[in-house]
Amino acid sequence: MMKQIKDLERKSKANNALWTALIFALLIFWAIIVLFPFYWMLLTSVKSYAAYNAEYIPQFFTLSPTLENYIQAFTAVPLAKYFTNTIIFTVVTTLLMMIVVVLSAFAFSRLEFKGKDFIFTLFLSLMMIPNELVIITNFVTITNAGLRNTFPGLILPSVTSIFYIYLLKENFEQIPEELYKAAKVDGTSDFKYLWKVMIPICRPTIVTVLILKVIECWNAYVWPRLITDDENYFLVSNGIQTIRESGFGRENIPAMMAAVVVISIPLIIIFLIFHKKIMEGVSRGGTKG
Repeated sequence: MMKQIKDLERKSKANNALWTALIFALLIFWAIIVLFPFYWMLLTSVKSYAAYNAEYIPQFFTLSPTLENYIQAFTAVPLAKYFTNTIIFTVVTTLLMMIVVVLSAFAFSRLEFKGKDFIFTLFLSLMMIPNELVIITNFVTITNAGLRNTFPGLILPSVTSIFYIYLLKENFEQIPEELYKAAKVDGTSDFKYLWKVMIPICRPTIVTVLILKVIECWNAYVWPRLITDDENYFLVSNGIQTIRESGFGRENIPAMMAAVVVISIPLIIIFLIFHKKIMEGVSRGGTKG
């Protein structure tokens, strides 16, 4: 009997080890697929322009790396200025959006006013409208207002997000309403209750929204490309195409890749630092009760 039990334990351990090895193999394979574009981007950025164009068959390594492309990325276009513009756009847009989103989520989750459910349902229905239609409407509005090639024209269409309002509203509603009623009995204002109670409790989700919005603004391409044709207001996304076209009669892909590496570094650092917060915030937003 003991021998049979030991045999079953060995088989169980062998099966577990096999499944573990299989899972790790699949994860490694998937990691290679996901990370390969980043490796290719970095590899291309350290190849010389001549060496890259001389490759009839792509080479997966180089014996003569160079930083020439990084120098050209900053000299072919005013990339430093584009960085400054992008930082201004990202910081201002994110701060304004957080104010709008947090206050809206608080209103829909705690305040009582006529037509609240209907208005919130209407907001959610707007998520079904294709982004292309919204961009066209925003472009006409901003153009008619004379805000093309200005920071307000870049920023205003991005200062709210229905999805983030919904995410925070669901998170705020997890806080017991008895706390709110007790705070009101003590004479606490709505803003003070929001600042002292709800925001600290829901900090993981708020940090998640903050980081995701920063990434969204940093990667913005279509709207900045559409609403600006003055280099004084170009973002880093606008500069990449200019760098690509700076080759000697051909596309300068290595210099463009170098610019993409430089542009991607801040986002990679942010994600590596806050990835646990992002996962925690998303899981809290998707759990009710």
